[in-house]
Amino acid sequence: MDPHLLRTYVTVARLASFSEAARELGYTQSAVSQHIAALEADLALPLLTRRPVAPTPAGERLLEHAGALLLRLDAARADLDRFAAAPRAGLSVAASPLALHARTLAALPATGVTLRALPREAVPVAVATGEADAGLVDGIAAPSDPLRLPDVAPLAATGVAEAPLAVVLPATHPLAGRSGLRLDDLVDAHWLDAPAAGLPLDGLRAAHGGPAGRGFRTALRYEGTDTRTLAALAAAGHGLALLPAPAAADVSGAVAVPLITPRLVHRTELLLPAASRTEPTGPVAEFTRRLQS
Repeated sequence: MDPHLLRTYVTVARLASFSEAARELGYTQSAVSQHIAALEADLALPLLTRRPVAPTPAGERLLEHAGALLLRLDAARADLDRFAAAPRAGLSVAASPLALHARTLAALPATGVTLRALPREAVPVAVATGEADAGLVDGIAAPSDPLRLPDVAPLAATGVAEAPLAVVLPATHPLAGRSGLRLDDLVDAHWLDAPAAGLPLDGLRAAHGGPAGRGFRTALRYEGTDTRTLAALAAAGHGLALLPAPAAADVSGAVAVPLITPRLVHRTELLLPAASRTEPTGPVAEFTRRLQS
């Protein structure tokens, strides 16, 4: 299967238009049509209906594989390019918002840094494909356990910080006076779903386990990246939020109650490309050293 044809197919399916795909890819519309026809001939299956432009059932199944296949190819090219690339003078870091805290920010070099906040799932992709020299990603884990990261490419992951978790709730909430909370006590509560600014509810459901893990209903979904806004929403009574204890402290009108059961922490990991498994150099080496000191 020719990856150039596959990339064209994915673009046409995403845009639902041959002409828009041609414009994005820099091809003529005739070339795009030829790519799709060649791929369909190779697979001996129709992949797209033409009016309207939409994947067939076989095309939908191919899309389930295509993203991972193309990502692996991009990651392989980026990995090999690093062998011939000259050392970079600057440092590009991709980070999920909650991975940017006092420890990780203090480790950044004083100059020459480009820092991009990305969704958690996009951070490994950015490192694997060479869009970033290093990544910082966070999530929920048992103490000292590694994060479960998507298998996008061979990456070196190193834990650099762990912090306790706290439930943020209004100061007037019936549970605000507790010295600690169990996740079991909160399954039926209304929660804030903030996949970028907070810890996703799917993570809570996975961590809780068992039939009750299907709870954690969403009261309000916040699609921003500002953790302080998320905490303020919790203080205003729009739903509970689970945050690293340092990020949950000192929120006006809110109380941060430690999560005591199950034993979970907020973990931050440094991601480096597979080519850096040996010994990083330049700004990446400085950043790595300062994170691990």
